[in-house]
Amino acid sequence: MKICVYGAGSIGAWLGVELSLVGEDVTLIARGPHLEAMQRNGVKLLIDDEEKIAHPRCIEDPADAGPQDYVIITLKAHSLPGIADRLAPLLGPDTAVVTGVNGIPWWYFYKLEGPHENHQLDSVDPDGRFWDVVGPERAIGFVVYPAAEIAEPGVIRHIEGKRYTMGEPDGQSSERTDRLCAAMKEAGFVARVRNNIRDDIWIKLWGNLCFNPISALTHARLDKVAGEEGTGSVCRLMMQEAQEIGERLGATFRVSVDKRIAGGAAVGAHKTSMLQDLELGRPMEIDALVTVVQELGRLVEVPTPTIDVVLALIQQRGREAGTYQGA
Repeated sequence: MKICVYGAGSIGAWLGVELSLVGEDVTLIARGPHLEAMQRNGVKLLIDDEEKIAHPRCIEDPADAGPQDYVIITLKAHSLPGIADRLAPLLGPDTAVVTGVNGIPWWYFYKLEGPHENHQLDSVDPDGRFWDVVGPERAIGFVVYPAAEIAEPGVIRHIEGKRYTMGEPDGQSSERTDRLCAAMKEAGFVARVRNNIRDDIWIKLWGNLCFNPISALTHARLDKVAGEEGTGSVCRLMMQEAQEIGERLGATFRVSVDKRIAGGAAVGAHKTSMLQDLELGRPMEIDALVTVVQELGRLVEVPTPTIDVVLALIQQRGREAGTYQGA
């Protein structure tokens, strides 16, 4: 299969290495010193006390790749609107677009039965650009649970986990999800097709919604954000508000709020991605993780007082740092 990973950072490059080593025709799209190193030396993966090296095609311009069977997007969520037009050379008649991006995805309401079917989310897809150019019929939901890092340009270090879930927006089984899942299993990932991928999206978002902005506001690591009584209470209130929204939209939460918070605390002294981005002066994923939940709350008429306060604070923090230009 022809598989393009758009955004070959730590997770994307790791996917590319493993899929390439089992014979898939992989293209990685990246830029800067990381791309240059991969083009020069291949991609090195440090995992399970082992060193693997693969030589997938590594490019910057999607036009050099041609149509693919799958395009797996592993970018930061705020980068999506800017790449809609750049995806065009990768899209053939049957190309699937696999959205391995944090937060509520742009296609969320596609084939979601109910009064909001095909509703478009302005906070993650302004002006519906991705919906119109790419098309929700191409979308496969994809939830990334593992952690990895770029140790140096061209070198990926696996940190923990190998689990990925995926699924069709309508919850039906399909040949395209089965083929992708089988390829990922062959490559050594713990992959599973879910019949309601939105449940998985909410469970992951549940923690990101509160842990990320609170850590960026306080500069505390995850064990303290989730484990201290004060910040833990704020997390609980935000998650309760989000759960009511998700359930109004048909999602099922398979774990309790307290168990999800305890799971965050158990990760240890980990810097959340939003805190890392703030410290490095990079744009933060505020809209995909927090603003969109507020937008959904307005849609289904669920008050979000705690989310509103934390969102206002992290938006202002981002503006002051020059890392947020949203509403």
